[in-house]
Amino acid sequence: MAPRTCLTVVLAAGEGTRMKSDLPKVLHAAAGRTLVGHAIGAARGAGTDRLAVVVGPGREDVVAEVRKHAPEAQIFVQEDRRGTAHAVLQARAALEQPADDLLILFADTPLIEPETLARMREALAEGASVAVLGFHPENAEGYGRLIVENGLLTAIREDRDASADEKKIGFCNAGLMALAGKDALELLDGVGNANAKREFYLTDVVGLARAAGWKTVALEADEAEVQGVNTRAQLAAIEAVVQKKLRAAAMEGGVTLVAPETVFLSADTKFGRDILVEPHVFFGPGVTVEDGVTIRAYCHFEGAHIGKDVTIGPFARLRPGALLGAHTRIGNFVEIKNAVLENDVKVNHLAYVGDAHVGADANIGAGAITCNYDGARKHHTEIGAGAFVGVNSALVAPVTIGDGAYIGTGSVITKDVPADALAVARARQMVKEGWAAQRRKTHPKKDKS
Repeated sequence: MAPRTCLTVVLAAGEGTRMKSDLPKVLHAAAGRTLVGHAIGAARGAGTDRLAVVVGPGREDVVAEVRKHAPEAQIFVQEDRRGTAHAVLQARAALEQPADDLLILFADTPLIEPETLARMREALAEGASVAVLGFHPENAEGYGRLIVENGLLTAIREDRDASADEKKIGFCNAGLMALAGKDALELLDGVGNANAKREFYLTDVVGLARAAGWKTVALEADEAEVQGVNTRAQLAAIEAVVQKKLRAAAMEGGVTLVAPETVFLSADTKFGRDILVEPHVFFGPGVTVEDGVTIRAYCHFEGAHIGKDVTIGPFARLRPGALLGAHTRIGNFVEIKNAVLENDVKVNHLAYVGDAHVGADANIGAGAITCNYDGARKHHTEIGAGAFVGVNSALVAPVTIGDGAYIGTGSVITKDVPADALAVARARQMVKEGWAAQRRKTHPKKDKS
């Protein structure tokens, strides 16, 4: 039997004015991933074959974000906001291509699990024409109620239309829905706008399916999984849920988090095993940490790859393009940006290495920096294997320090240094005996009174 095919339509047209932001709601992020990115990830995890995303007019920024996560996605524009069913029908060209299952997701509901979507697809495989996702909130006021009789969903009743008895129902509509592909267009086209707002509501497909004699069911999800985002406070609540899951997964996979609640991860953070993370560490997007790494407190990483058995921090920062080889040592107040450090490199404190390649076993002293920016362009620094860069040295790029070369303390290096050479570039020390005593006589301190 051939596997069932699936089309997912993600609705990402909401502006989210309650966020008080110029940024579209679906481009706000939780755990370093945009809300629409989370929705696309869930769709992929549920086995989606084709993806369609409905955006608002003039939202090239949303389209660009969708393309980052799903280059193959079909994009459709809802010019006028006329309800959820109307939004789905903007993807008519995608709906007209055959699929066994149709999933309808909202980009501002980022916590939905692929396993839950898979359960909705299973309901379709078992003969349902419509599968609606519901939940039991602590307070059902304001939510549409799911009315279930004999195991079948008979209606979705909006809170304002519910009777007193129906308002006692605690099973509420989460908004997400799955439709049998063969029935989807007929149901969606049948939705009318005979309501106060003259809009086309997706919830009406339940009544249409029932009238046609088709099976409609409701499945339950946890309240946390289906919570949406309309405000900054709700976004923070989503962040807390995602972080809790990511921390639990990291620890389950072999990472020791000394104080889990103080460590913040991104959705794409990758960990090996036997890793120790001390308190107050932040992992931005694009970070990979291999086995045996120790991360001291108060570090910040983004777009970095950390090799095996590396020790970092405390108070270290890895910026995009940082690649640390095995057994590297990065100490306190060290910043690495767009630089490759080969195995066993030591940058123990108060240093900056940017736009550089550092060979194996090299040592970068305290206060040393690569001067990579001339005010207009970035330039590259090459530091050879086994080289020693003394304290408070400045390497003015573009420049090459040969293998095994030694840079004297306090030097400003502007020319290439050959392998195994000593380079010292600083003024010769001058000493004038008695100068300080004489100056105090001629420049007495003023009366502090």
